[in-house]
Amino acid sequence: MQVYLVGGAVRDQLLKRPVQDKDWVVVGASEADMLAKGYQQVGKDFPVFLHPKTQQEYALARTERKVGQGYTGFECDTSTSVTLEQDLLRRDLTVNAMAMDDNGRIIDPFNGQRDLAQRILRHVSDAFIEDPLRVLRVARFAARYADYGFTIAPDTQALMSHISQSGELTNLSPERVWVETAKSLLEDSPQVYFETLRKCAALKVWFAELDCLWGIPNPAKWHPEIDTGIHSMMVLEQSVRVSNKLSVRFAALVHDLGKGLTDPDQWPSHRGHEKLGLAPINTLCARLKVPNECRDLALLMSEFHSHVHHAFKLKPSTINDLLDSCDVWRKPERFADLLLACTADAKGRTGFEDSPYPNADYIWQTYLAAKKVDVQEIVHAGYKGAEIKQQLRQKRIHAIAANVA
Repeated sequence: MQVYLVGGAVRDQLLKRPVQDKDWVVVGASEADMLAKGYQQVGKDFPVFLHPKTQQEYALARTERKVGQGYTGFECDTSTSVTLEQDLLRRDLTVNAMAMDDNGRIIDPFNGQRDLAQRILRHVSDAFIEDPLRVLRVARFAARYADYGFTIAPDTQALMSHISQSGELTNLSPERVWVETAKSLLEDSPQVYFETLRKCAALKVWFAELDCLWGIPNPAKWHPEIDTGIHSMMVLEQSVRVSNKLSVRFAALVHDLGKGLTDPDQWPSHRGHEKLGLAPINTLCARLKVPNECRDLALLMSEFHSHVHHAFKLKPSTINDLLDSCDVWRKPERFADLLLACTADAKGRTGFEDSPYPNADYIWQTYLAAKKVDVQEIVHAGYKGAEIKQQLRQKRIHAIAANVA
């Protein structure tokens, strides 16, 4: 029985990146051997065990054979005769197909170290096409390591396109697609994930509402980058600068989906795109089973980002209506996140990346002013029922007006 550190831990150690999780592969052992040593079995599809002390995952070396559709359609062999090289052969990328023994020696049968040095994401074998999930995984790795200068090998890119065209991507579960997408949104270059998927024709399979934005023009005066798809990627890139929250980055990504539904005869104008975007956001979120927190902020962002962009032109009553519509009185943190997403939107334009955006603070200060209105004072003044709500609205509008005067 031999134990090796494998996969991402070896890769990141060689890149001198922090190692988050350690995965181990065990060669020459059976399930009975592992149980006898006190390991706890947790894997359902294939034998994975938790170490009795560290709780790290140890998997028996295995081979895989494609027998069905999707990323679960595999038959596994975990017999004691499976070698380390056979186990590494089934992995997706050469940089993920390295192992390290107890002495720190690197076992690298597929030249992963060479590809690390050359900053290339390359598939291990043509069996890559058997697992459609690998399209999303490679796109995620491209996003994670973009700042390191990594690119996808042309032949790997071709296999990703082949998978997209085969229809296999539709066999993925929505939950799995969202897991990969959420992880990618939290990387330092999340836009690379979506750009990579688009390049291999995978974006339109699960993100059709986003994919259609490329080629739709915006007014050059406000959007020197012109293209709505490019703008969406720029906004997502800017969202990394303002927040590390998944909900903010997702809202930044989908804020302009309504422009995919505006009348082409009216382009580059997109009047009414804010509310038009609500339906495609709901459709996309339902398809991917996006968490409610992300969906709800995305809906607010779509409907009200133009309000924030025109903050200095809004009447105090309109600002109060905005605060009401966003339920800021009960959910101020979500409203603050909305303003962060709006900041990313404003800066996600060619030439505006470092421009000031006072609108967000302006709107936030009006909220703080309106928040000071004490509803109990209204009640104590003798107002009842609907009168309380009416008085509260009037006093908040006065407070906002006084703040912006």
